[in-house]
Amino acid sequence: MEDFHDAKSKMFGNQVIGLFGVFDGHGGSRAAEYVKENLFDNLMNHPNFLDNTRLAIVESYKQTDEDYLKEENNHQRDAGSTASTAVLVGDRLLVANVGDSRAVICRGGKAFALSDDHKPNRTDERQRIEDAGGVVMWVGTWRVGGVLAVSRAFGDRLLKQYVVAEPEIQEDTIEGVDFLILASDGLWDVVTNQEAVSMIESITNAEEAANRLTDEAYRRGSCDNITCLIVRFSHAHELSIEVKCPLSHPSAHEEVDGPFKEVDS
Repeated sequence: MEDFHDAKSKMFGNQVIGLFGVFDGHGGSRAAEYVKENLFDNLMNHPNFLDNTRLAIVESYKQTDEDYLKEENNHQRDAGSTASTAVLVGDRLLVANVGDSRAVICRGGKAFALSDDHKPNRTDERQRIEDAGGVVMWVGTWRVGGVLAVSRAFGDRLLKQYVVAEPEIQEDTIEGVDFLILASDGLWDVVTNQEAVSMIESITNAEEAANRLTDEAYRRGSCDNITCLIVRFSHAHELSIEVKCPLSHPSAHEEVDGPFKEVDS
């Protein structure tokens, strides 16, 4: 199991802050664990976290990647990790993505993706890699240098020239949003965005909804780690957070009773 997740809610100044993330490791779990333990701390400590959240996210991703590579410099390991994170600042929802984990929101029964998977054969990603001197080739699936099936990630020192940790960020508001799904590609490999939303739209309990998605992905034959984190929004802007990782350990069930309570995953 190489997936990790994180979920926190707290007050920051006079703002309600929510921090949610799914991190899918490859080549071992070390990179994913490191990102889980450090990314949000780096973000919260950034001097521009509230007044320029987008900049703070970009620079925190970069700092976390650089710090991880320095820490692992003397090791033979070359692990990496994706990250799909959602930052709630008041009613603003900023989703940042590196890799092929994905964020999807439900609004009025319809699915809206707030991230675009970083696959090596994505036209702009392939061009970026080739402009940097890299190659994308088919080895069972499209891979950077014939090795890695994602085009952006934390870590991956030997491919760092091509596999960057620069996030793409999309912003929305939580007005009219029923829930957010953050999940690793173990779900999205076998379930479409709209299928996921439709499957759990009527399930008001977030833990049951998370179970429904992960069980369905497993039933459809997903061969990857599956992590689903669901954030449901009430009209009072309270949060209910449920995480289910059924392929390797029991479910982790977390609830935030109000916007001011902090939880640790």
